[in-house]
Amino acid sequence: MTIDDLYMGQSGVIDQVGGEGPLRLRFLDMGLIPGTKVTLQKIAPMGDPIQIQVRGYELTIRREDAQKITLKEGRV
Repeated sequence: MTIDDLYMGQSGVIDQVGGEGPLRLRFLDMGLIPGTKVTLQKIAPMGDPIQIQVRGYELTIRREDAQKITLKEGRV
């Protein structure tokens, strides 16, 4: 399951951060690190981008990038 699979208002805990090189480092710099809880806040009218809440702030990312961040299985 990835961040892209969440429904509005649903939460998950980051398991792995994908991407390569600078993209992966940017995710980590934004606070998207394993063990962090994320909640899907909003989805743009055309479906892209999405807004998530992480570490007390809102972050807007593309769906393509959200598919690279894996969540732990199970309920939060």
